[in-house]
Amino acid sequence: MDNQKVGELIRKLRRERGLTQLQLAQMLHVSDKAVSKWERGMGCPEVALLEALSRIFEVDMQNLLSGEMNRNTILGGNPKRMQFYICPDCGNLVTSMADAAVTCCGRKLKASAPQKAVGEEKLTVQRIENDWFITSAHEMTKAHHITFVALLTSDTILIKKQYPEWDLQVHIPFFAHGLLLWHCSRHGLFYQVV
Repeated sequence: MDNQKVGELIRKLRRERGLTQLQLAQMLHVSDKAVSKWERGMGCPEVALLEALSRIFEVDMQNLLSGEMNRNTILGGNPKRMQFYICPDCGNLVTSMADAAVTCCGRKLKASAPQKAVGEEKLTVQRIENDWFITSAHEMTKAHHITFVALLTSDTILIKKQYPEWDLQVHIPFFAHGLLLWHCSRHGLFYQVV
């Protein structure tokens, strides 16, 4: 742990919040001299204070300890580069336009890497008037089902939640080109081009 980097980050985050050293010290039940010492790189907060600092500054404790806030590269907003984070415990779905630090049910989630669907894995896609009608013979039980179907185009994201009790029958507005993604509760994230 680099005391200088940690101290610089604490100073930066404190100023962003509009707090004085004394105000931060009072929130942490320490002296303003202790905060000054941290910010000058002459020491670091005690381990017992890290969780409170993380909560006050709304930053990940790992970033606080490293003294760095890594910024994401801007990807230009193309939904086809969307990242899908899926909790294996509760099935929660979080999307992001770039890599993100996502946690759910106490776990740090990694973005799911979509696999190209082949053969029987593919969904059946038919155009009916102004919609794509999407079906599948995929098992839809609590233990094994498709949790969502999404269509991504260059400027649109449409996600349809699915439930084990339903047969997979989804209507999505027709777009000339797009990427169809879906998540199987047992086998992960798949895609096919439509």
